[in-house]
Amino acid sequence: MSTDTTARKYKVLGTRPIRHDGVDKVTGRAIYTADLQLTGLVHGQVLRSPHPHAKIKSIDTSAAEKLAGVLAVATAADFPDLKDKIANLGEGSVNLAHLGANVLAHGKVLYKGHAVAAVAASSPHIADEAIRLIKVVYEPLPAVTWVLDAMKADAPLLHEDLRTDSMGKRGDRPTNVATHLHFEKGDVAAGFEQADVVVEREFRTASVHQGYIEPHASTAHWNSDGHLTIWTSTQGAFTARQQTAELLQIPVSKVTVVPCEIGGGFGGKIAVYLEPVAAVLSRKCGRPVRMTMTRTDVFEGTGPTPGSFVRVKLGAKKDGTLTAAEAYLAYDAGAFPGGMIGPGCMCIFSCYDIPHAVVDGYDVCNNKPKTQAYRAPGATQAAFACEQVVDELADKLKIDPIELRLKNAAKEGTRRVDGPVYPRVGLVECLEAARSSDHWKSKLTGKNRGRGIAAGFWFNIGLKSSCAANVNPDGTVTLTEGSTDIGGTRTSIAMQLAETLGITAEDVQPHVGDTDSVGYTDVTGGSRVTFATGLAAYECALDIQEQMRHRAAILWECEAAKVTCTDGVYSANGKSMPFKELAANLTHTGGPVVGRASVSPEGSTNAFGVHIADVEVDPDTGKTTVLRYTSIQDAGCAVHPSYVEGQMQGGAVQGIGWALNEEYFFDERHTMRNHSFLDYRMPTALDVPMIETIIVEVPNPTHPYGVRGVGETPIVAPPATIANALHKATGTRLTDLPMSPPKVWKAIS
Repeated sequence: MSTDTTARKYKVLGTRPIRHDGVDKVTGRAIYTADLQLTGLVHGQVLRSPHPHAKIKSIDTSAAEKLAGVLAVATAADFPDLKDKIANLGEGSVNLAHLGANVLAHGKVLYKGHAVAAVAASSPHIADEAIRLIKVVYEPLPAVTWVLDAMKADAPLLHEDLRTDSMGKRGDRPTNVATHLHFEKGDVAAGFEQADVVVEREFRTASVHQGYIEPHASTAHWNSDGHLTIWTSTQGAFTARQQTAELLQIPVSKVTVVPCEIGGGFGGKIAVYLEPVAAVLSRKCGRPVRMTMTRTDVFEGTGPTPGSFVRVKLGAKKDGTLTAAEAYLAYDAGAFPGGMIGPGCMCIFSCYDIPHAVVDGYDVCNNKPKTQAYRAPGATQAAFACEQVVDELADKLKIDPIELRLKNAAKEGTRRVDGPVYPRVGLVECLEAARSSDHWKSKLTGKNRGRGIAAGFWFNIGLKSSCAANVNPDGTVTLTEGSTDIGGTRTSIAMQLAETLGITAEDVQPHVGDTDSVGYTDVTGGSRVTFATGLAAYECALDIQEQMRHRAAILWECEAAKVTCTDGVYSANGKSMPFKELAANLTHTGGPVVGRASVSPEGSTNAFGVHIADVEVDPDTGKTTVLRYTSIQDAGCAVHPSYVEGQMQGGAVQGIGWALNEEYFFDERHTMRNHSFLDYRMPTALDVPMIETIIVEVPNPTHPYGVRGVGETPIVAPPATIANALHKATGTRLTDLPMSPPKVWKAIS
């Protein structure tokens, strides 16, 4: 369900048109990277390390090169020697030297599955055979995969030159701790002295994977004229272009990235893995090279979430007023520095107005794949800890958990511990919607059952977006934008253009352009596309509208300033003409009308959500069944309510999997043992109920239609929500993720 304020206020926004790419998707005509067929196409494959940590003593590719059908072999020696340089990837940044060493190992392998060499061959079978002929001599080294172990003074070092950056001060000894962040407001000691009740707990979470259906796939063709074209499954064509060009040390003007349809990403398809390797192989063999990961490659060779250790301490007065908060977060970054500790620290206390708070965060390298974003990266681990401590305070104070949250909820004017002050936000409205919901008001009866609630936050980025649109003689508009469409954003962007022009969504034909066809656009990530690229579409529509006013003035022989436009109808001097009719007259008034816009909105759109879950625990097995689940979220303005609901439901399901089953399971040799969907336990339709949704709309003051990003917030609250429900069901508080049947059984036994 949702509020209907948007549908009443606007003609297009708030409606539910059929998505523009829907027919191609359901009929199988949409082109994904692995569908692409090019003349002379050959097949690439990657050799990966069997060791979690080892020096590479030598690589002998001679036998592979002699195999019939092998056209090229590549190692790190085929790449430029990169120096430290930070590249902004939109959602996060990366050191290019580290990125290059992750694409193909330089001197050392740092995790099992680390790419070491690659081949291109006339068939996938020959490529598989060829990589087995490559002889690599390793010197195994001690490894470490748990974040706290990696922080110890005697832990195996991944990088001899790594020193801790602590608030701008560089440490004086080698370490695995790359960064220490510290945020503080008020007087924490005084705040805890004011508290009548203090709760402190420690929490641990395992790494989980984004679980996108489509594995990583890239095709590269390095043409004889020196121009490189890459077709790839990516969340950001421009960032893929930048990374590839920088790693190969060629101008970005020599690289074109064509984003194919994408079968999911959730943050895991921002960094490049195959693109530069396919490019080097193509340059060496003179043919287009296609590379596709296996599912094991995806699990072992691409970026999951950080595993984490979090300690939270909260103090409150008898009336429920929070007085002080303290948090310690240690997140693993995987093989290279630059993990998700920053957002974790930003989000740990983001739902509450706490006068005194301190947060310390640590970014820690260990022998796991380099961590990547996964829907609100770093926030889910933080909320799992904070929201359980908030619930425990409510229990001790005998205050309803919603009322405690309402009493302390962040609102306009609240300053987060990391500095930003909120403009108008919708957490209070989400909590009130939860309190009024049928779910919360219903009775839950039966043994071993419990109901939990938790809040979640993601700040939602803006960044750069561009689009262009041309008006066709039949009154339709062709829109070209640069944001990869993962969740229906072609339509949500087209709807904002249509609303501004006063035409229907069906009269806009949206296309996602390649890097040569549209202006620079940042990644599809950070919950930014409907907000920022939608803002570009709005500005583009205003550009078109202004040009159309001048065309109407030519037709009516009047000044353009006298022409007005209301709901797509242009008027002046008693004359009027709708958009479509005016479009039919463009050839008589100066030729085509082409609108364009580039935007770079600063600041965050600040989205909050509240989740409710009912669970039942089997005391004999520890299995948790989710009986009912409701997701409530402030969308600002629900441009296409069906897509908003889909994001809320999808994030909730992923969060439920994170809560109950999903984890990277490492054995004593630091090897992931569950690197397939058979053993990595993701939820299916049989594991979750229908996710109920309630859309709240508190307009975002930084967008003309009030839009807030919605894609990431839904994954933040589920693990904490399930944990709080489990506590009500069992009387036991579980502090480790996943809360799998063996852990639950052990806790209640």
